[in-house]
Amino acid sequence: MSAAASSSSAPQANNGGIITQPPPPSTLRESRIATHSHIKGLGLADDGTAMDVSQGFIGQNMAREALGLHLSLLKLGKYSGRPLLLVGPPGTGKTALALALSQELGSKVPFCAMVGSEVYSGEVKKTEVLGSCFRRAIGLRIKETKEVYEGEVTELTPSEAENPLSGYGKTISHVIVGLKTVKGTKQLRLDPSVYEAIQKERVVVGDVIYIEANTGAVKRVGRSDTYASEYDLEAEEYVPLPKGDVHKRKELVQDVTLNDLDMANAKPQGGQDIMSVMGQLVKGGRTEVTDKLRKEINKVVDKYIEQGVAELVPGVLFIDEVHMLDMECFTYLNRALESPMSPYVVLASNRGICTIRGTDTDGEGIRSPHGIPIDLLDRCMIIKTSLYTKEEIYKILELRCKVENINITPQALTNLSEQGEKTSLRFVLQLLTPSNILNKTKTGNTSSVDIEDILELNDLFLDAKRSTGLLKDLEDLEKKY
Repeated sequence: MSAAASSSSAPQANNGGIITQPPPPSTLRESRIATHSHIKGLGLADDGTAMDVSQGFIGQNMAREALGLHLSLLKLGKYSGRPLLLVGPPGTGKTALALALSQELGSKVPFCAMVGSEVYSGEVKKTEVLGSCFRRAIGLRIKETKEVYEGEVTELTPSEAENPLSGYGKTISHVIVGLKTVKGTKQLRLDPSVYEAIQKERVVVGDVIYIEANTGAVKRVGRSDTYASEYDLEAEEYVPLPKGDVHKRKELVQDVTLNDLDMANAKPQGGQDIMSVMGQLVKGGRTEVTDKLRKEINKVVDKYIEQGVAELVPGVLFIDEVHMLDMECFTYLNRALESPMSPYVVLASNRGICTIRGTDTDGEGIRSPHGIPIDLLDRCMIIKTSLYTKEEIYKILELRCKVENINITPQALTNLSEQGEKTSLRFVLQLLTPSNILNKTKTGNTSSVDIEDILELNDLFLDAKRSTGLLKDLEDLEKKY
């Protein structure tokens, strides 16, 4: 064992010290979540070059490198309002590239994905749907300092008094809570509403809690570790005794989007009477936010940013099938991209030169590349995706089999990759799970998926090209007779 073995498992660097080899594969089991669940990032080396197989990405090296350069501009904060357009045939990884970009930016950066056809609704205007998606892709990180009382509960005594509304029964007038930390103890006399919150959290003596001074909100952190030896087996989470004083200041960071603020201010709370409640239930649907309200919210956000209370976090808005938008939406996009509060916009289209939607009212509309007006196309940086080769399809199928926990023979993988080159990557990926089910039915999970299972599936399912050929044959037969 030795040094040779250990160096082979580690990422390799070239003479310049730049890592150009992917890290060793994770030993954790990967479970299927979605079509792109195996995508963990763009799979780039430190020098920005695309690795052959890394972070779940295979192929599309030029597109990944271009997107990596775009990502570095995003991280510098110098790319707001300049959209990126991904173009290429169907099934060439345009959506996967956008998801990889969101993975690289991290979970704290908002990522809003939508399809062009989502804007058409009977309840809300098209521009309103686009506007809300823009706002959903802009985050606001609010830093707030709160006064809290934190410690282990040593006393919990509710004080009862006669109910002033009726002579029958008693009501809680206040509650006395004793809290203990490493530094000392404090006894608090709190409002009855806090006692209700304590009951909801199921707090008992010996629990570690904190109470917000302003709102009265109560949070149970866990059981104090001094009680850890009380039982031999217990499903409790034990936490250490809090340090410092009972009364302290805590800095809390909250991440929200501008759309969250819009929705919170747009929906009227209404009264407590039965007619108001019924009116809210019957109305339902989506709420349209006015421009006036958004301007007011923007003023408050600007004020918070100036005071240093909040920080603006521009996210990514991904619009797939962008050719489905019409002229009205493209005009709105042009204006929204010029706004100072604009996210990073990534568009995707699989069309060539086609008619712009909404311009064909007189029978012949305006034709443009990718179905996008020239003035918006001029703003875009365009990245092209290309069809996968047979070798790349083989590697992708191998990766998906690992993700879906499917045992398959190399001969079956070779047959599928050849089919994928002739038909499409999506078609052969869809055959993986049925082939595994078919194999289990025949052999009882004792062997791997082989070429016979794949050939049997080909008799059961047609790809798009074979289906089209059959329809043409039927059409010719009908003409003949």
